[in-house]
Amino acid sequence: MQVHRITTEPDLEAALAIRRIVFVLGQNVPADLEHDAHDRTDATHYLALSAAGQPCGTARWRPTAAGVKLERFAVLAEYRNQQAGAALLAAVLRDVQAAHPGELVYLNAQLPAVRFYERHGFMKAGEKFVEAGIEHYKMSWQGH
Repeated sequence: MQVHRITTEPDLEAALAIRRIVFVLGQNVPADLEHDAHDRTDATHYLALSAAGQPCGTARWRPTAAGVKLERFAVLAEYRNQQAGAALLAAVLRDVQAAHPGELVYLNAQLPAVRFYERHGFMKAGEKFVEAGIEHYKMSWQGH
């Protein structure tokens, strides 16, 4: 699994297509909630490629007033459980640590993903909440 930071429009379009499949079509998230102004302004995006070079996952991060927020982790169903999510998370955390050393790193994890993030150094921070009709926990990274 290869992961790189997105620097071209075709790669960004591939990432947005993955998110549309996973979130809008797969989880019924309204398209206007899934795609936001951060996509083309202050977010740093990543694309995971399969061994065959096919785009299969994506993620982004952005600075906020509360710290650095990791967002929009999405892996196409046929590539799940093949380390795409772990590779994306490792690449994002490496770059975030370099760009924002010592800052709080957090995310809003969908309920089924909480254990994945816990295995990678995140801890729940607060109570369960619903966003876009999906249960989440805010989680902060303890791996500094």
